[in-house]
Parts: sequence; C-alpha cells; structure tokens
Amino acid sequence: MLRTTRTLRNAAAALAVLLLSGTAAFAEDPSGKLVIVTSFPKDMTTAFQQAFQKANPKVTVEILNRNTNAGVKYLQETASNNGTDLFWASAPDAFEVLKGAGLLQPYKPQVKGIPDIVGAYPVNDPGGFYAGFAASGYGIMWNTRYMKANNLPIPKEWADLAKPVYYDHVAISAPSRSGTTHLTIETILQGEGWEKGWRTNKELAGNYRTITERSFGVPDGVNSGAFGIGIVIDFFALSSQASGFPVEFAYPTITTIVPANVAVVKNAPNKAAAEGFVDFLLSPKGQEVLLEPAIRRLPVNPVTYEKAPAGYPNPFKDTSLGAQVSFDVNLSQARYNVVDALFDQLVTFQLDDLKAATQAIHKADAALAKKPNDKAKALLGEARDLVAAMPVTAEQAADPQLAGAFTVERKSATDAVPERQAQVEQKWAAFAKENYAAARRKADEAAALVR
Repeated sequence: MLRTTRTLRNAAAALAVLLLSGTAAFAEDPSGKLVIVTSFPKDMTTAFQQAFQKANPKVTVEILNRNTNAGVKYLQETASNNGTDLFWASAPDAFEVLKGAGLLQPYKPQVKGIPDIVGAYPVNDPGGFYAGFAASGYGIMWNTRYMKANNLPIPKEWADLAKPVYYDHVAISAPSRSGTTHLTIETILQGEGWEKGWRTNKELAGNYRTITERSFGVPDGVNSGAFGIGIVIDFFALSSQASGFPVEFAYPTITTIVPANVAVVKNAPNKAAAEGFVDFLLSPKGQEVLLEPAIRRLPVNPVTYEKAPAGYPNPFKDTSLGAQVSFDVNLSQARYNVVDALFDQLVTFQLDDLKAATQAIHKADAALAKKPNDKAKALLGEARDLVAAMPVTAEQAADPQLAGAFTVERKSATDAVPERQAQVEQKWAAFAKENYAAARRKADEAAALVR
C-alpha cells in the first residue's frame, strides 16, 4: 500500500512537471516593448495602457496615435521594415484593407464567452485576422441647455436634422479625417441606398454649422454649447454624460452596431505581447475598463453589462439597435476612398455654397407654406434634386479603376495630389458648385413667385 501511494505521488509529481513544462512556452509572461498604432483618443488608450502594464509589468506599451486613414497608410508604408505590433481602431473596413494587403496575421483570442454577433454584425473576422473587443453605434448627440435656449425640438432620426429649424445648429467631422464618421456616412448610404442616402447626407449637410477636422471636435463643441447638435459615435455622448455635461444621445433607426477591432500586424516584432494585449482587451478586467466614465464603449462580453450603470445601452438585450442595416464591409471597403473624396468635394470644400442653396430652399419652402403655388412647388422640387444629384453611381463608386485614383489623403482643398486624382476631384467639385448655384437660383425664383 505504501509503495502504491509513493508510486502515485511520484506519477503525480511527474505529471505536474510535464504540465508545467508543457504550458511554460504559452504561459510565459510577455516582455519588451509593445508598439500600437491606434486612432483611439488618449483617455481610452492611456486607461488600457496602464491596466495592461500593471498586469504585465515586463511590457512597456508605446502608443502611436494616427487617425484611421493615416494609420492604414502608415502600416502600408512601413510594411517592408515593420516596427508595429498591433493595429487598434474602430472602422472594420480599415482592417479589411490591411487584411487584403496581407499586412495582418491571424490570432484566435483565448477568452471564452464572446458572442459571434453584435447587432447584425460579426464580432470577429471569420479568418481570425482581427477581433472585436467593443461595439459602437452611430447617432445624434445634443446639448439640452442649447436646445432649450434655442427652442429646438429633440431630433430622433437623420431626416429630422434636414428640417429648416436645425439650420446652422449641427456639426459633423470630415469622414476623410475620421474613420468613425466615415462609418456613419457609409451606414446611411447602405441603409437608405446610394441615391437616397446621398440625398439625406447632403440635406443634413446644408444645415451644418461646421465640419471639424477630427471626430472629437464634434462632442467638444456640443459639450461647450458652441453648437447644439453633433453627429457622433455613441461613446462620445456616453462619456460626456458620465462627465456631467448636459447632453443626450439617440440612435436613429438607420444605424448599425459594429465592433471596434484589434489586430496583430504581420511580422510583429513582439508577437507574444501583441497576443497578450488582445486577450487582455477581451478579459473581464479589460472589458470592465470600457465602462469607465471617460471611455463608455459597449463591451462585447454580455456578462460585463451586469456591472454597467443604469440605462447603459446593451445591444445584446435591445435587439432593435442596428437591426435595420446589415452592414456590408466588403462594399464599404471597395468604395472607401471614393466615398471620402465625394464627401469632401461635394460637402466639406463646398459647404458655403451648399448652405446658401439650402437656406434659399428653406426660405422658399416657408413662403410656399403660406401661399401655395404649383409652379413654385415644381421649381423647389428641381432645386432639391439639383442639391441631391450625384456625379457617380453606386456601381461606378465601387469600380476598382475609380477607387485606384485616390492615393493621397487630402487635409485641405489646396493639398497637392496626383494628376488623375486631381482631375476627378476637380470634375466633382465643378459639378457640385454648378448644381448648388442652380439650386439657389431656382429656389429664389420659387420664392419670388409667392411674394
């Protein structure tokens, strides 16, 4: 009996040694420098950086902040001598661009309990090239004090913001400078269709006070009351609320809930630390960081919502969020640069002319409401159609030949770009300028008929 017990003990000890040695290669603490390219704001990246370094004291995290487009281009330009371990951003189509270029390497996170779907969208890339760690939706944020002071009704849908009452009270960031705004514009295009979606986007734009260069410029302006309403990603509004600003937020029916993602870069110098960071993001500790007041993103682990504050949006319980739009990331990727360039040439760089046409339409519409006139009504319809008109179709926008023309990211209308890109953009700008001027003339003519 004693010999049997001793034999069992020896066997158990041997098994323990084998188990420990077998897991040592996988359980070894990561160390060294971890380099992350990200579009996320400092409040968020610092919180995760500190939490991860506390859990992994041998790792030093270095954050390289780039907007989404600039981050993609950075990884493309440095691919031959890559020094980046992780790409960390919101826009799933940006990850598709990197995946298509062979700049990501697959990794399957070790954390369990993450659903396959959030809203109507897959949480993870089917091939394992990137993983969702948080979810986000797109909508309307407003300052309650500003709304009361200016006697403005509460907007709930995108179409609400096209009403005359909101003229000069709304702001958005340029999609070419913000990946989250790009997704908002693309969501409207996919939810309403190309023609109707652009009509909606341009009718909203006619009421814009400003178009900011960075996405955080919109919530900052709403928080301060510089303008009353902003088109934002949800966490901007949720974090502002948690910080005590007098703001509220609504998801329109046409929105989508998509994951914010993280991916290991191909030939990552510190692959072990990169994979460890991915697993940390999805761990209970990492998911709870998302609930911090300065961050307020939607966790992808349903269990984490048990620790969320009252009234916190939960896409796993409120299945209406994002239900109306089945977001096609491949379509978005195919026309990504075209959509950004169209918005800049038709809206961002033509905002004054678009606003002038919109204001003339609003005035004529108000005059017609008091004194109906069939001819004036027809002219006003023509004016609206001129504003809504597009220089390219949905099919043309997704054509690789057209998409290939856009190789340089513009920061202003005067930036130097390749000749082909400049020719296309100049043609679109001229189209917009001519149409907006004609729309204004027709609206003025309509108003004159009912004076």
